[in-house]
Amino acid sequence: MNHKEHYNNHFHKDSEKPHYSLRDFTPLIAVFVIIFILTAIASRGQNAIDTMRNFMGLFFLTFGVFKIVKWKGFADAYQIYDLVAQRSRLYAILYPLIELALGAAFLLSLNLYLASWTTFVVMFVSAVGVANELFVKKNQIPCAWLGAVFKIPMTYVTLAEDLLM
Repeated sequence: MNHKEHYNNHFHKDSEKPHYSLRDFTPLIAVFVIIFILTAIASRGQNAIDTMRNFMGLFFLTFGVFKIVKWKGFADAYQIYDLVAQRSRLYAILYPLIELALGAAFLLSLNLYLASWTTFVVMFVSAVGVANELFVKKNQIPCAWLGAVFKIPMTYVTLAEDLLM
């Protein structure tokens, strides 16, 4: 069974009109609250740029770790909608390491210019893939952000997160 068939058992086309509640997004909300708290602690007395750098670093480290916990499940889910991952299983597998590297770069202030541009490109490509699934194909598929550790649906929240980053 390929990755698309596997997830079709859990997610469906728009014709069934899924109903989401706040409870569906509790894991994602909890993770963001923790990241915000850790950012506030790490950024006491720092300017807005350093605070954002800390947020980005903590975001990528946290989400990178979640993806590694169920690495194969993440890669399977990510290949459904990411434009590069659809063409390269290796990219889907390496993506958590890219996030961990970006997180370290932001937290340690290592080559921030390269880290920022890499973040822009990676997140833009992901946003295009998400938009394609939501608006063009009208698919309801799993969000790979939490690395298949938690089953949350990909919605406009996913698109907003990609664009925000």
